[in-house]
Amino acid sequence: MFRRLAPITQGLSFEFEGRTLTAEQGESVALALLASGIESCRDSVVHGKPRAPYCLMGACFECLVVIDGVPSRQGCQVEVREGMVIARQPGARPVNGAVRS
Repeated sequence: MFRRLAPITQGLSFEFEGRTLTAEQGESVALALLASGIESCRDSVVHGKPRAPYCLMGACFECLVVIDGVPSRQGCQVEVREGMVIARQPGARPVNGAVRS
């Protein structure tokens, strides 16, 4: 389990799967999720198993999430913003680009 080494000083709120969470200004979405106790952010394409951020530098694509309705965003490459709405990435993105429900 990840945890912050220092308390949040410049906090902001965001939503994940209907829960309101707090992040430190400047954190990536992936880091904010891990530090908030979220253990997985997407389901694998092949078997639907839960996956979590891994490399935190944009190489592995394990941190894909839906951000403000846009699927397949790399959470480690997006800075969390006040009021952001984040959802778990449900497996493979449809070919036509539509968001699965």
